[in-house]
Amino acid sequence: MYHKTLKPFPKDFLWGASTSAYQVEGANLIDGKGPSCQDVKKVPEGTSDLTVCSDHYHHYKEDIALMAEMGFKAYRFSIAWTRILPDGYGAINPKGIQFYSNLIDECLKYGIEPIVTMFHFDMPAKLDELGSWSNRKSVDWFVNYARILFENYGDRVKYWLTINEQNMLTLVGKVIGTLHIPEGCTNEIKEIYQQNHHMMVAQAKTMELCHIMLPNAKIGSAPNISLIYPASCKPEDILAAQNFNAIRNWFYLDMVVFGRYNDLVWAYLQENDALPTMEDGDMDSFKNAHPDFIGFNYYNTGTVQDCRPDAIIGEQAVSQQENETVPGLYAPYKNPHLPRTEFGWEIDPVGLRATAREIYSRYHLPLLITENGLGAYDTLTEDGKVHDPYRIEYLRKHIEQIREVIADGVDMMGYNPWSAIDLISTHEGMRKRYGFIYVDRDEFDLKTLKRVRKDSFFWYKKVIATNGDDLKD
Repeated sequence: MYHKTLKPFPKDFLWGASTSAYQVEGANLIDGKGPSCQDVKKVPEGTSDLTVCSDHYHHYKEDIALMAEMGFKAYRFSIAWTRILPDGYGAINPKGIQFYSNLIDECLKYGIEPIVTMFHFDMPAKLDELGSWSNRKSVDWFVNYARILFENYGDRVKYWLTINEQNMLTLVGKVIGTLHIPEGCTNEIKEIYQQNHHMMVAQAKTMELCHIMLPNAKIGSAPNISLIYPASCKPEDILAAQNFNAIRNWFYLDMVVFGRYNDLVWAYLQENDALPTMEDGDMDSFKNAHPDFIGFNYYNTGTVQDCRPDAIIGEQAVSQQENETVPGLYAPYKNPHLPRTEFGWEIDPVGLRATAREIYSRYHLPLLITENGLGAYDTLTEDGKVHDPYRIEYLRKHIEQIREVIADGVDMMGYNPWSAIDLISTHEGMRKRYGFIYVDRDEFDLKTLKRVRKDSFFWYKKVIATNGDDLKD
């Protein structure tokens, strides 16, 4: 649809950006914080560990002041479970409670709405020892953790997100270092989807609890949603795209919004003897979840083609934005119409519009973009500046498509790209930078940790000040 006239962004549009605790905070084992799965995993060779990251833990006041200078209306960040509960359950760490209380207050001081993600890829290591999401007790562990957050921060936090990219935890848990497979497991698919079921129950119960404890708050999920294209108009390619859309996207949103398993995914699990074991009351919990909005991370679309059951599996994915072959369902296809980033991720701004339109037409809930951004090799010049026109161009094209999708009639709440500040990338460490704010450190040399405003900082400040009207350099 080509619109004759575009609508303005809503006056209360939540312009901001995102981070996650394990990638930005540092201070990973101090002030009472316990180890998470991210702290004990083997990091990719040649990349930094998570001991210091961007040292946001000690620089949060400076960082929030810079976000305020940009004009942020919102800051989406995650709370580290083990900073609140070092073992994931049991004794509460008062210094952890205080840190996030201070962080929230610092945001509110500048009129920045905190958007809090409860779980972002950092399962407590102690809970991994007890079976992680395989253990049915994980439902109670998470709901108890959520209750503590609601009790301590519910008077100041209006917007909550449950689990970041649950679909990626399920589909590519090995890639992002979060998958815990018990010793002796004979059906990995069944095990993974049993863990997923426990996450879904925990999420549903947490949403129900939020509405009871915080009736004025709003809560949603934050999966990574990317519309899947068929490689051609060949009917078998259409079916392959439907298969992957169901498994990657609609499965998670069907459950959180409608409280039911997606039919295509259920058939896939039946085929693989992988149906999850349920307990009485699980389906009731799903029905009672009632999210207030849908948060979703978007980086690119995917394209797939038909894949016969006897297909040979090729190279496996090395990041959550790459697709793997699943014989009998789909095989990845390189889209010839899309450019790629320095790190090989396809760039598809129009795909953001297509994805948002499809989500809204299926679920009719307000949409909040919780991640979207460009990872690149940024360089600090001799005169202390960072010129990143490639990031400005990337973000401009995506924001243009958000305005198109608003004209399409989609209820868009806000835009929180990745990331507010440079942080440790899950796969490529510090060298892959996303932020509006440069952090002066290398992979292993901490240097000064000085904060430097990139060119994109000043551009985004203007975008926010004009509520999206001025997207020019």
